[in-house]
Amino acid sequence: MNILNRISELFTKVQPLPEGAHHLQSAPERAKPYRLHLRLLKDGTGMLVVNAATVLHLNPNAAECAYHFIKGTSPDEAAKQIAARYRVSKEAALIDFTDFADRIQTLVETPDLDPVSYLDFERVAPHSANLPAPLRLDCALTYRLSDNSDAAYAPAQRVKRELTTEEWQSILDKAWSAGIPHVTFTGGEATLRDDLPQLIARAEANGQICGLLTDGLKLADETYRANLLQTGLDHILFLLQPGNTKSWDALETLLREDIFVTAHLTMNAENAGQVDGILERLATLGVKNLSVTAADKSLTSSLPAIHNRVAELGMTLRFDLPVPYSAENPVAYETIEEAIPDGAGKAWMYVEPDGDTLPAQGMKDRVLGNFLNDKWEAIRRA
Repeated sequence: MNILNRISELFTKVQPLPEGAHHLQSAPERAKPYRLHLRLLKDGTGMLVVNAATVLHLNPNAAECAYHFIKGTSPDEAAKQIAARYRVSKEAALIDFTDFADRIQTLVETPDLDPVSYLDFERVAPHSANLPAPLRLDCALTYRLSDNSDAAYAPAQRVKRELTTEEWQSILDKAWSAGIPHVTFTGGEATLRDDLPQLIARAEANGQICGLLTDGLKLADETYRANLLQTGLDHILFLLQPGNTKSWDALETLLREDIFVTAHLTMNAENAGQVDGILERLATLGVKNLSVTAADKSLTSSLPAIHNRVAELGMTLRFDLPVPYSAENPVAYETIEEAIPDGAGKAWMYVEPDGDTLPAQGMKDRVLGNFLNDKWEAIRRA
């Protein structure tokens, strides 16, 4: 019987780990903290999201290595389980697991390292993959704006009410259950919501990476800024107002903090002739990451030259972040090497202040459903 059982095992299909989502957040005292989100798919393959920025497509063996890495399984035990599942020697499994762990450590500790070139990972553009859920949910908490802001940046007439704190917390929980690892709070001006720290805390408790799109003026207040950062905010997209001294002061203050900051510049008729000076000032302040859009299509022809100037000044362009409500979105532009693929509704979705869900900001004619009231499966299929 033992011989028959062993022969039967050789012809039994390997059963992969169960489908599901797993998360690891490094200890806060690490010099370079990181977060990993792993999605195990039905066929045993997986998608590993590193710091909400790099997406790695993993074969079943690598997906299991990632699973044990996230769970903190000892190398010996991980090798034992991998060897048993894939019928390889424990020694070979241990080599595979150790090699995988070393490459992941290198990836999270080395800034701007291309995992394809240096680590031999297969990286898949999130927009081209058949994702079971978006990688990011953009949550417009309100369409209210700070004083003296351009009303065109927030279509307030689209919504009758704002969701309550409890309703937004329910949406964050629902997004986490659906496997969405990253949320950004936007608007309008998200800092006008008194419950913003509570919502950041809920996302942090879930394990979600959390970003904020803001004009930054309220962050000039040290107590308020410290509260958001201590609550668990991971990154900020700062909407620069070039003609406002307070905006420059707030940005300079924020850059001293230990948080990832991307400055956003909307080019318009008023500042188009000053862009070079604005970019130089940003570089002098120490801005490393920049998002640029044009408020008017007539200005888009200037973007390639601006992109080149950004590179000359040592800043990195970020294309896939949510931007102010405007006629142009940076995901529609082209980099020097390739067109930015359209990930609306696939790699990210957008929730309005009343819970209505769009493929992306500004796509007002395509309501997929209401994230609070409708089942996730129905929204995903829409």
